[in-house]
Amino acid sequence: MKKFLAFLMAAMMVVGVFAGCAPADGGGDGEFVIGMSGPLTGAAAVYGVAVQNAAQMAVDEINAAGGLNGYKFKLVATDDQHDPTKVATNYATLLEKGVHVSLGTVTTKPGLEFKNLSKQDNLFFLTPSASGDDIPEFENGYQMCFADGDQGKVAAEYINTLGLKKIGVFFKSDDPYSDGIYKNFTANLSKDITVVETQFTDANATDFSAQISQLKDCSFIFMPIYYQPAAIFMKQAKDSMAANAIYYGCDGFDGLAGEMDLSTITQEVSMLSHFDANSTEGKAAEFIKKYTEKYDTKTLNQFGASAYDCVYALYNAMSDLIKEGKEITPDISASDLCDLLKAKFSGGFSFAEGATGSNITWYETGKVNKIATKYTLKEAN
Repeated sequence: MKKFLAFLMAAMMVVGVFAGCAPADGGGDGEFVIGMSGPLTGAAAVYGVAVQNAAQMAVDEINAAGGLNGYKFKLVATDDQHDPTKVATNYATLLEKGVHVSLGTVTTKPGLEFKNLSKQDNLFFLTPSASGDDIPEFENGYQMCFADGDQGKVAAEYINTLGLKKIGVFFKSDDPYSDGIYKNFTANLSKDITVVETQFTDANATDFSAQISQLKDCSFIFMPIYYQPAAIFMKQAKDSMAANAIYYGCDGFDGLAGEMDLSTITQEVSMLSHFDANSTEGKAAEFIKKYTEKYDTKTLNQFGASAYDCVYALYNAMSDLIKEGKEITPDISASDLCDLLKAKFSGGFSFAEGATGSNITWYETGKVNKIATKYTLKEAN
């Protein structure tokens, strides 16, 4: 009898272990679980914290309004420190927490790992800011941000209208984000414009005196890089570059105002964006007011605004599916929900009004379709 009871208890323990590891058959507490991996600490934390804050704010608002058919949402955020080697562990944690749908990763390098893992489990993700062209390679992946290729193309088309004969470029050749934007930028830039190309890598990312010397005669410098090296460059170049020069970047420029005092340089600093942090009307202004009241201005950037839109886009898509007769409760598996969302996003779904744009739609490639604008972080003195 004792042997039988011992066997029965062991069998129950095994069943319990496997049940606890089952991927996303519900959050366990009657909640829809949204997962994310991002740099919550480390050099890129301003991006990850903004995404976590804004996504949580959207979740809180949705829950306060009654959730989805009475079911609440829960955000599970994991820290990858912008390190691809940490993604597998984070991904396993999300599965253990019963993730239903994901914001993917905040940055591109970790995102290239996440996309492969999520494909295996058929987990739907809508990333706010992992902008690599290969991020939405598979049918389960979508972007709320502009892809690198699109950023490079739109930046080139804008510069083509300025009547410039020569521009400078400063990019990071060993970074998929920076290199990807630059390649598509040069492919779309007018052949009548001479380009003074300078680059750097992780190995020489603190002293830019050589690049500054090459670029000092350029009145327009395109910088598809993250804000930390951009700030180093601007500080080191402030007395060498022409006072009327323009520094123009992409979404990686978000965070510059928190990294340095932009008033200490005379040049204009602007960027390609889908979010204007100075908006005084519409959804962008509403987001800015709510975010700064709940958090701060230091982490107010388009990464957070995009994450806020991601959560609401997922909520709206799921709401539409329920109205269409689909049964969506926290008991649904991540894979089944993914199949429904894939059909929805590839079938003409439109996110009517967000902090980063209106009537946002997606291509079947997973890339977003919305309007890009020039956002000026600092006017020239």
